[in-house]
Amino acid sequence: MSKVLLVDDSAVMRKIIQRNIKETGLIVDEFVEAGDGKQALERISDSGDLDLILLDWNMPNMSGIEFVRTLRSLNMPKRIPVVMVTTEGSDSKVSEAKESGADGYLTKPFTADQLRDTLGSYLLVG
Repeated sequence: MSKVLLVDDSAVMRKIIQRNIKETGLIVDEFVEAGDGKQALERISDSGDLDLILLDWNMPNMSGIEFVRTLRSLNMPKRIPVVMVTTEGSDSKVSEAKESGADGYLTKPFTADQLRDTLGSYLLVG
């Protein structure tokens, strides 16, 4: 049973990502949503075991990069993989995200194939 946390300040983008994941054949049993990094931290404690976090960079209250740094500093018993899904595509941003603790990076807009290729190492294919 896989559970994915989608963190993006756009509810429309969260729905687009959900739809695209379903279309790729990747198996997700439950999606949990958050509109910014602060909400995401709350969802982690409320949601129990998460298998993957998909995270936008630019959000109010707490950005994606601030969230990753905070999450990694918590020393949680299970390391949850984090994939940035963002319009920030420069090499310096990708490097900063990975140095901060992100496991993967996908630039918007993306194709279903790019989504499957990026998330396939974290989620099962049906």
